[in-house]
Amino acid sequence: MTEKISLAKETKHILQENGIILNKNLGQNYLIDDFKRKKIIEYAKLTKKDTVLEIGPGIGTLTIELAKKAGKVIAIEQDPTIFNILKKRLEKEQIDNVELINGDAVKVDFPDFNKIVSNLPYQISSPISFKFLKHDFDLAILMYQKEFADRMNGKVGTKQYSRLSAMLYFKADVKFLTKVSPESFIPSPKVDSSVVELKPKESKIADDDYKIYSKVVKALFQHRNKKARNALIDSRHIIGFKDKKELKSILNNLEDGNPRIKELLLERTINLSPENIMELSILLKEHIN
Repeated sequence: MTEKISLAKETKHILQENGIILNKNLGQNYLIDDFKRKKIIEYAKLTKKDTVLEIGPGIGTLTIELAKKAGKVIAIEQDPTIFNILKKRLEKEQIDNVELINGDAVKVDFPDFNKIVSNLPYQISSPISFKFLKHDFDLAILMYQKEFADRMNGKVGTKQYSRLSAMLYFKADVKFLTKVSPESFIPSPKVDSSVVELKPKESKIADDDYKIYSKVVKALFQHRNKKARNALIDSRHIIGFKDKKELKSILNNLEDGNPRIKELLLERTINLSPENIMELSILLKEHIN
């Protein structure tokens, strides 16, 4: 009986065979922990009815196992050399339910899918996560740098509370699943990683209101420890103002006519809940470009 080769040995062998030296700066940290791989795939609860999107499949550590359980896998790999290695691996394993796309996942159009499972390249964590949320899907199981994952679910008033937390709040439920240590990858990153579950929320917020909210959130979190009034004035270009005096005058007039606006503007950004920020955004809506 042939001895089963470990995931670590298999990965190192494929890389050596193809003369590949992984680049940490490009987020090329490959999972070599088979237990964590199994857990990630378990979390996705896959059936043959599922079409799975995978970003940054690398040499196929997750891809091949996903393909065994899902109806179809769409894998988007930017590095042409790695893309070709994966293509050959899939042919060798006679796996024919994977659609491979060679391109930048942040820029390419996604085909239809209903689940996402990815060990994400960490440098695109933010833009790719917001791109996911423009699509309709059931469930995402995603690996992030732990610090980023903590900020996704940051609670009001804590150091993890951030623009990211506020932006995701109305769009998705974020659930921490498991921590992954640096030793679970080659090359080993300098940070811990986290696997999280992302589920889109049924949004009751109009697109126009969310666009205004996005601008206000961005402006406020440029100065998270300042009072909201000062944060907005200091980041006035984000909400469409060049002239400091003009914005101050508008805020003064609004405060005089509405005690609630005054109350919100006097609070520090870090202590404003997403609901508070949405309320402030709606109250300022007609003045924001």
